[in-house]
Amino acid sequence: MILVTGGLGMIGAHTARALLDLGHDVVVTSHRRTDAPSFLDGKVIVEQLDLTDREAFLALGKRHDISDIVHLAGSIPGDDPVAYFRHDTAALFNALDAARAWGVRRFAVASSIGVYIGQDENPWHEGMALPTADLPHLIVAFKKAVEPVTTHSLAGTGVRPIVLRIGSTWGPLMDPESIFSPIPPYVSAVLRGETPAPLPADAGGDWCYAPDMGRAIASLVNADALNHTAYNVSSGKPFVYGEAAGQLAVEPGGETSPHLDITRLTEETGFIPSFTFPEAVADYFTWRTTNGR
Repeated sequence: MILVTGGLGMIGAHTARALLDLGHDVVVTSHRRTDAPSFLDGKVIVEQLDLTDREAFLALGKRHDISDIVHLAGSIPGDDPVAYFRHDTAALFNALDAARAWGVRRFAVASSIGVYIGQDENPWHEGMALPTADLPHLIVAFKKAVEPVTTHSLAGTGVRPIVLRIGSTWGPLMDPESIFSPIPPYVSAVLRGETPAPLPADAGGDWCYAPDMGRAIASLVNADALNHTAYNVSSGKPFVYGEAAGQLAVEPGGETSPHLDITRLTEETGFIPSFTFPEAVADYFTWRTTNGR
């Protein structure tokens, strides 16, 4: 059985779904909500858990025979950065303690595309040095620290770390007013009967549709063998909003950002995205009109 922390969130839920499709049993944790999305309803075990509670976390191993952990849970920073770092670090330490106590095979943990900020080369690949740079968000700062904490904590334990450098992901289950992608708020405005502002046709860069992100992460957890520790996880293909002009109103202008090279992921797992950007936009419109979440 595979444990997915944060398994009712956007990336976690799609990862759980992909693991189910590969034939695995899955248990997911969620701090507050216990209602699974339609595609997981009745198919996963849901454990309501505060991941900062070490004893409660370790007790999962008494109820379930857990072979692998995918640690995707994370909180949203408030006004106090120390409180945020303390909370998410405690959750990470408890997940690492559980991995070592249970002797799991693999421990996959969410890092971020943001670790490459400061690198001028494009696309970004895993062989690059991670520069010291001003980071735009506390979440990115934490994810950058997650990598050495995880790899050093698991060194010599027999547990294989998988560092997931997750790209710019959006799709079903994302906050409909998210600040991290303009597409969910755009669709929200359309569904309210409003006319949203056009998106810059030439703006873009890295992207991955949430169902593909789940499949990519699951492919790494499921792989027979892995040759590396860090993996870029995304679509591997840059986009611009103008590609989806059939579904989105666009206007001239905008700049692109770097995108992730996923050659390592593809060569070792065979992962290929299922969605083009226009297909993802069309699918997301359908999802939002047919699902409560």
